[in-house]
Parts: sequence; structure tokens; C-alpha cells
Amino acid sequence: MTTLFDMAKIQRGARLRRSPFFNATLEGGCSSYTVYNHMLLPTAYDDLEKEYWKLLNDVTVWDVSVERQVEITGPDGFAFTNLLTPRDLTKCKVGQGKYVVITADDGGIINDPVLLRLGENHFWLAVADSDLLLWAMGIAHNSGMDVQIREPDVSPMQIQGPKSKLVMQSLFGDEVLELAYYYFLERDLDGIPVIVTRTGWTGEVGFEIYLRDGSRGEELWDRVMAAGEPYNISATGPSDIRRIEAGILNYGIDVTLDTNPYEAGLGWLVDLEQEADFVGKEALRRIKAKGAKRKLVGVEIAGDPLDLNMTPWSVSVDGREVGRVTSAVYSPRLEKNIGYAMVPIESSETGSTLTVATPAGDRQATVVPKPFVDPRKEVPKS
Repeated sequence: MTTLFDMAKIQRGARLRRSPFFNATLEGGCSSYTVYNHMLLPTAYDDLEKEYWKLLNDVTVWDVSVERQVEITGPDGFAFTNLLTPRDLTKCKVGQGKYVVITADDGGIINDPVLLRLGENHFWLAVADSDLLLWAMGIAHNSGMDVQIREPDVSPMQIQGPKSKLVMQSLFGDEVLELAYYYFLERDLDGIPVIVTRTGWTGEVGFEIYLRDGSRGEELWDRVMAAGEPYNISATGPSDIRRIEAGILNYGIDVTLDTNPYEAGLGWLVDLEQEADFVGKEALRRIKAKGAKRKLVGVEIAGDPLDLNMTPWSVSVDGREVGRVTSAVYSPRLEKNIGYAMVPIESSETGSTLTVATPAGDRQATVVPKPFVDPRKEVPKS
């Protein structure tokens, strides 16, 4: 194997874990990685805009094994999982997934995983970049509930883009085409155990394949790439352009432990009227009654194209710093710089004018609705 990237530039020793697909990503030409959930996450094979157009026009595959699963089982599995999240899981069927938030006592967001319900008392939480496993173990220790919590041998990859259905049909047959948005199937691909979901982090039509045997990683990767070859499949990193267009948030950037769901526009994930208790319920009840003091809004930033921000950018109104841009990037199809800004409520109305301190100098920004593209999510549901 020809080494295309010197891992010593990132990793020292064996502390950082590598995914079952890691060698395949190297051989596929991955040129950069980041660290996420104590693992190496592929971030780029080509430049950001070229990967964006590959996603929009054809089909892409992305190794997201870093979305480690927190598995919850046991007689009290349902009650315990329902305790972790403000979303009412009585509305989640076996075989269905939900986007959820996990909240702390003060209502802050600890994580925003995709939840899969594999059985009446069997759940997976595909976690963003924070130690949700340790949080869940701590809550379980003091809950008095009979549950088992562990990290299983499960590693997802994403197959996304308008031709993803053709690739998945080639791999799994016609049945996969009937899979509804946020539902999943348990399957065996020539002896490789997987779960196939209609989910993704792109806002495009897409699927995720959850590998349930890490020893079969390269074999599965090769099968996917072979099935996708007639459809111009490409390995890519995350498309920050497309996820920002879609209004998708990135934990640790757009939302953190200091952010509550109402500030982040995620109040729809909080079911305060459910009978069951959950962590942070009283705090979120108070926050909703008083109203959030700040809000994560969409912004359009004037001027020439800007690169993806590497740090938060200061936001000012009338010369006074009031907030920060959390994510920003240039959208080629919209021909605009777009992003999110956390600002006070009084500066959050559509049409409000802000000043953003970018690396290219101060720029005027305008508050606009988000998502920027496909607000009804008709594309990923199609």
C-alpha cells in the first residue's frame, strides 16, 4: 500500500483509534483527518467545493465510524433511554430512528445523537463528539434501573447523493427503496452483518450502513465502492457546505453544553407534556416560560467568497460585540456566504443587520431564515 498521508503529523502512539475502514480511506486518497470521539475522522479527499458537487450530482461515501454507538439494553432499557432525552420515545417504534438531544440538569445540550430503537428495550445512540457513554453510565449508576450500557462493535458509513438509491438497490435489492426516512432494516450482506438506515448528515437523499463486525470493514467498503462504480461514486469527507445549507448543526461548534434546545432552534425536540420525567425537564420548562435570551440564526455575509471558518467570528451591532458566527462557508449554488450566528434575541429578527469580523475584514451580515435550501426536507425524504 502506498502511503498518501503521514499519520505521524496527527497521531503519536496508539491512543487514537482507527476505524475498520481506515486503510481503505488511505488507499482511496484521503488527504486530511481530524480527531473526533477519540478516533481519526477522514475530512477531505479533494477540495471542499469539488466534493460538494460530487455529493449534489452523483453519490458519495464517507467513513463516520467516529459516531460511536452507546448501546442501552436491559429490562428498563426503554424507561432509562426516555429519561436521557426530552423527546418522547413512546412515539418511536421498533425499527425506527429519531434525532434527539441529550440534556443536562440545566437544560444544556450534552449531545445530539441519532437514536435507533432495535427492540422494546434495546437502543443505539450514534453520538456526536462528546463522552455520552460516560454520561449515560453515570445516570444509570444513580437511577436504580436495571440497564446495561456499553459501546458495541458498530461502525457506520454514509452513502449520500441523488444516485445513492441505485447503489443501495444494487447491494440490498428493491426492498431498500421502500425504506422510509429515519427507519432501518437489519440485513446480512453476503455474511457481513449490517443495519441500513435512511439517514445522513447532508440534506441529500441518503443512507447509512452500520457495520456490526469491525473485522469486515475493508470488505464492506470494497463492496460499496464496486456497487457505486457505475454511478461515479466518490469517497469524500463531510460536506460543510451542504450541511450548512440544510440547517444541520455540528455539535461542539453550533451547539455545546452551554446551549439549550430553545436557543438552538431545537425546541421541537422537547416534549414537556409527556408524563415521564427526563433530565433537565424543570430547567427547560422554566426556559420556555421565560423565553430564550439568545438564538442561533441563519446569516448571509456580504462580499467575496469566504473559506470555512476555523474559529468563531465575532459579531457586533453598532460597534458592540454581541455574539459569534459559529459556522460559515461559501455556497456555490446560492453564490453567497452563509452560516449561523448566536446572537441576542433583540438581534435575531429576519432582516437584522450585523457586522462580522472575518479573516478578510469586517463584513456586513443579514439575518435570514434557515435552512437555506429545502426547508421542508423534501430532498432527503424523497
